[in-house]
Amino acid sequence: MSEFAIVLSIVVAMLRASTPLVLAGVGELVTERSGVLNLGVEGTMLVGSATGFMATVATGSHLIGLVVAMLAGMAMAGVFGLLTLSLLSNQVATGLALTIFGTGLSALLGAGYVGIPVTGLATIVWPDLSSAPPLEQQVLLLDPLVWIGLLLPVATHLFLSRTRAGLVLRAVGESSEVAHALGYRVIRVRYLAVLFGGAMSGLAGADLSLSYTPMWTENMVAGRGWIALALVVFSTWRPLRLLAGAWLFGFVTIAQFQAEAIGIDVSPNLLAMLPYLATIVVLVAISRDTVRLRLNAPAALGKPFHAGA
Repeated sequence: MSEFAIVLSIVVAMLRASTPLVLAGVGELVTERSGVLNLGVEGTMLVGSATGFMATVATGSHLIGLVVAMLAGMAMAGVFGLLTLSLLSNQVATGLALTIFGTGLSALLGAGYVGIPVTGLATIVWPDLSSAPPLEQQVLLLDPLVWIGLLLPVATHLFLSRTRAGLVLRAVGESSEVAHALGYRVIRVRYLAVLFGGAMSGLAGADLSLSYTPMWTENMVAGRGWIALALVVFSTWRPLRLLAGAWLFGFVTIAQFQAEAIGIDVSPNLLAMLPYLATIVVLVAISRDTVRLRLNAPAALGKPFHAGA
């Protein structure tokens, strides 16, 4: 295999591994820019992964599976929004409870689907994938979800910085009281942001079960929801930086397979730890720069708002 082919295969593998992180991370970034902290990303991804896979098996349509996963993610986010935005429960505790609930619910729903194979999304889009030349096969492995993962941060950046709706969202996240005084509907804006975050988390989960590893296994998200949360902080709430961070974590994720391919004798258990070890290192490094975090973090993040207050 030529050097170009090796580099191309690594880039493709990195992009595919980073796609769930990008989708879930951008969704959470938008949620947090509205001033809401949702720690239920992991559980929402699991529910989206299970329901998307179930719908695909039942209907034979990957598109229906992806839509169902997004709706399931929005349903999970809607529960979170009801509890935190309408009933003013603690956002941190509610998000953690949502992850625990989503973990159990996904295991229950997917119990009868463990081990059932489905055709990968790339093969559905490109039926002649297996007969294509090796280099062309690598390019065709970039299914539509990968391209969405590449374009979504750019679109989100433009939305937040160039549109009136994006500026309103940011205003709500900076000072909900001032935004309310100016006539903006704070709760509605936050609900929309939370639902968008839920839809993206559900889609990220479906990417894992329908594209990246086209099968369902219990707890298959394997901590990626927490990495997505870390990416939001790592990027200092900026979508394009989040994309770059997701690529970094995607490369670390595939390091195990690349090391084995070139013959490096390293324990696979050690290599499997790398993404989570990198998360800890990055968070520790970022936490040391408290001034930068305060300047970039939404000022109203995690703070409840009551219209009658």
